[in-house]
Amino acid sequence: MTTQSFFPASLADVPADVQIEPIHQREYLLNGEMIAWSGRVADVYSPVGTPDESGNWQRHLVGSYPVCGPTEAMAALDAAVAAYDNGRGEWPQMPVAGRIACMETFIGKMLEKRSLVINLIMWEIGKNRPDATKEFDRTVKYIYDTINVLKDMDRNSSRFRIEEGIIGQIRRSPLGVVLSMGPFNYPLNETYTTLIPAILMGNTILFKTPKHGSLLHYPLLEAFRTSFPKGVVNSLYGRGAEVIPPVMQSGKVNVLTLIGSSRVADELQRFHPKLNRLRSILSLDAKNAAIILPDADLDVAVSECILGSLSFNGQRCTAIKIIWAHRSIVDQFLAKFGPAVSALKLGMPWTDGAQITPLPEPTKTDYLTDIIRDAEAGGARIMNEGGGEVVESLFRPAVVYPVKEGMKLYRDEQFGPVVPVVAYDDTEEFIDYLITDDHGMQASIFGSDPEAIAALIDPLVNLVSRVNINAQCQRGPDTFPFTGRKDSAEGTLSVEDALRSFSIRSAVATKDTTPNKTILNNIVGNHESVFLSTNFIF
Repeated sequence: MTTQSFFPASLADVPADVQIEPIHQREYLLNGEMIAWSGRVADVYSPVGTPDESGNWQRHLVGSYPVCGPTEAMAALDAAVAAYDNGRGEWPQMPVAGRIACMETFIGKMLEKRSLVINLIMWEIGKNRPDATKEFDRTVKYIYDTINVLKDMDRNSSRFRIEEGIIGQIRRSPLGVVLSMGPFNYPLNETYTTLIPAILMGNTILFKTPKHGSLLHYPLLEAFRTSFPKGVVNSLYGRGAEVIPPVMQSGKVNVLTLIGSSRVADELQRFHPKLNRLRSILSLDAKNAAIILPDADLDVAVSECILGSLSFNGQRCTAIKIIWAHRSIVDQFLAKFGPAVSALKLGMPWTDGAQITPLPEPTKTDYLTDIIRDAEAGGARIMNEGGGEVVESLFRPAVVYPVKEGMKLYRDEQFGPVVPVVAYDDTEEFIDYLITDDHGMQASIFGSDPEAIAALIDPLVNLVSRVNINAQCQRGPDTFPFTGRKDSAEGTLSVEDALRSFSIRSAVATKDTTPNKTILNNIVGNHESVFLSTNFIF
């Protein structure tokens, strides 16, 4: 592989509709205002590069953003705390219909930035154009779906219940101040799958942008500013190690939502002085495993395992990160899987049909090379032509076999385009692997015999949170629960589950007496209370 084969010779070779001028962000959202910034900044370099005047390949400068410090972080926290005001602020007191109207205003303004955000996803993290487009559009759909589910939830809560001589109304109430931290691999979608339901439920937000994929949030800050009351949404830029500890140590964060590593989650939770007051909603590490039974349709297994292990270069928490193939068919599987992996098209994010694109993390290709060398030292080898070849930030996917205990690839989450394959003789080996693994997100079973598949389903559903039959591991559809066991998650995300995760059931109750009924009728009839109401959202 050569640089000239894949990377543009100059920016003039980049399609006109993809080209963007460097964006140098010098402001951030705080308490309903865009605050000017003149301090430190972080440069954003794309995984896409071009030769410089000396012919040396250089990553393209996409722009820069503020690197704030503890002072700015605490100011953002104070704004969120003031806006919530112990549940008495404008936003937590606003009727659900009012919050929904604000969110619908935001969607309209978000759509105005669609092309720019999609281009920034391509430039910042190297996601191909179809997937970058899908990420934006799926996020918009997720917001609409969340609004519709919230309407249903509110309708179901709009009546009184009478039980055992007690009249009551039960609704969901906000939790308080939410610290939201999203990932680089789905910097828009996965950030918003926690951010949006948290906002809609009446919480106030402090959201930390990811290191990679930070700049793409800038075009949407004005939409947040003009769609919601001041202090409801506050952006937080800077090094996580500098800005997050003081925020957590304050004890004023009520909810931590993080999509990232379990190590980081553990550290952040320990900073909080009152853990019983902190709710954590986390999507963390995963080492999702697939098992291919002797009677599996190998064409289906190959197709789904390629999608599952190498979509967006394998940089997904739901990616298949290790494949177990029965010894009787492992050679047949590899004979089909290896060439199919090598046939995946490498290219720039905007290259038609590109399935493998540049990696955003500067040291990632070195890491992937090292874990392959570690496996080779233990007797494994690369099974596909060209596997493991590197050109700058591009890494040709590698199928590595036979992988076994003791190799880094056996246990470590590689989070990249390397696919370890294990040969097994008995399904108990696979089950034991899942039992001893630190992770418990998903697994895939490929086979044809219903009895054999059923024998795996029952133990697996108690080891992972989702079992896929003849299909890749994945998050969608968004109405399905998304969670994990062990170190893979805390709390559950889906359109409905997320709304529940960012709220708590609250009740107003009284004894079923004539005077109390009169009081309730007066409050409801005169619209004296936002909570105690029979208003119905259409």
